[in-house]
Amino acid sequence: MVGFAVTARCDSSTTADSRPQKIDQLFEVIAAAPNPAIIVVQHSGSDRLKSCFFGDMFAAVTQQRFGAVGAVTDAGCRDRAGIVRRAPGYQIFSPGWVVSHGHGAYIDFNVKVSICGLTISPGDLLHGDESGLLNIPHDIADQVANEAQNVRNSESDFFEFIKSESFSMEELARRSTAHP
Repeated sequence: MVGFAVTARCDSSTTADSRPQKIDQLFEVIAAAPNPAIIVVQHSGSDRLKSCFFGDMFAAVTQQRFGAVGAVTDAGCRDRAGIVRRAPGYQIFSPGWVVSHGHGAYIDFNVKVSICGLTISPGDLLHGDESGLLNIPHDIADQVANEAQNVRNSESDFFEFIKSESFSMEELARRSTAHP
């Protein structure tokens, strides 16, 4: 997943149903953001592990109507199977899954947030895969694809080497020292 951060702070773990949700404002912010968008929401309530901001309906509408490729939060998510079915390829980064959503109240939009120790500002270029999420500085973004291809080539060469007849402990030691 690669995209530009659209940030917000939200609380869905308290029960004040009278609070305005402001999700319509979040949709407006996402619609105005550069694509591909990654929605990043920091929890601001009493218990983030019982909170939930994203499910299959949110994933489907933000993907299909606003060009979002994923969502990041320090709170829970729900509807894993529904997200896979209704928003194929949509990526979720969260500490876990919960059984129900709360009454989400969005507090701030386009603000600096911190998700599990990673500081993210609006418009930051994010990359996420099965190993985690990171922030790519804009001034090196053009170089990242080439460097990633160099790593892939090097790793491909290494995996071919360990299957080959020319495998030796000496060559393994040399390669391991050169690329720890």
